[in-house]
Amino acid sequence: MNYWSGKVAIVTGASAGIGLAISKELAKYGINVIGLARKMDKLVDAASMIGQNFLPLQCDITDEEEILITFKFIEEQFGGVDILVNNAGIINFRRVMESEADEIQNVINTNLIAPAILAREAMNSMKKRDARGHIINISGTPGLYLEAVSVPMGMYGPSKYGLKALGIELRHEIAQAKLNIKVTTISPGYVQTDLLEELYDFLKVPLDNLLKDTDVAETVISVLGTSKMVEISEIVVLPQGMGSNPVVPPFLPAD
Repeated sequence: MNYWSGKVAIVTGASAGIGLAISKELAKYGINVIGLARKMDKLVDAASMIGQNFLPLQCDITDEEEILITFKFIEEQFGGVDILVNNAGIINFRRVMESEADEIQNVINTNLIAPAILAREAMNSMKKRDARGHIINISGTPGLYLEAVSVPMGMYGPSKYGLKALGIELRHEIAQAKLNIKVTTISPGYVQTDLLEELYDFLKVPLDNLLKDTDVAETVISVLGTSKMVEISEIVVLPQGMGSNPVVPPFLPAD
């Protein structure tokens, strides 16, 4: 991790939950964290917790113009970005058959299109400086094993499947262009976050059996800390004792 000290990382959805935990952990290693979120007041609170290595920037990642402005600012102030953590995501429990077009588009825009645009800009920043970089996409086990989830999750699962495919495509392009950039997709099982609170209430999931946001943050550090020749393309993180089914906990019926 010594290599990344003094480098610049962007973390989306940095004001709470997993994004906040990742931002805290990165800052501990001397990484300059640019935390993005839509609500500045929560980002300011995050900054007060993390300290001088965290810079809050208000950005709606579904707006390409705001993303471009953000990258321009980072280039002017820091020279460019070295790490991108695509963490921000939303879930809409409305069934696809009941969803309006704007509801479908909102999930896809946030969970897939925005990470693609952010990755594009990050890769171009790294390429411009011939810099070593790392893109980390935070997905989830529904993006790998949606068949095992018996609760309708709308477009969340399809968008997360797409995020995995995005990582594969980026690695193809990086290899062809001979860039020094790694891409990792991290797929956690159930995590104690507000995002899935409605699902946990429905399933009666005991929170003590779930991952914590800090578990995901520590995984990010582990992935970044690999040697120069090692690239972890994909990693699944489960609560200990989950068993062979990475989506449905053993204390739930699997039907």
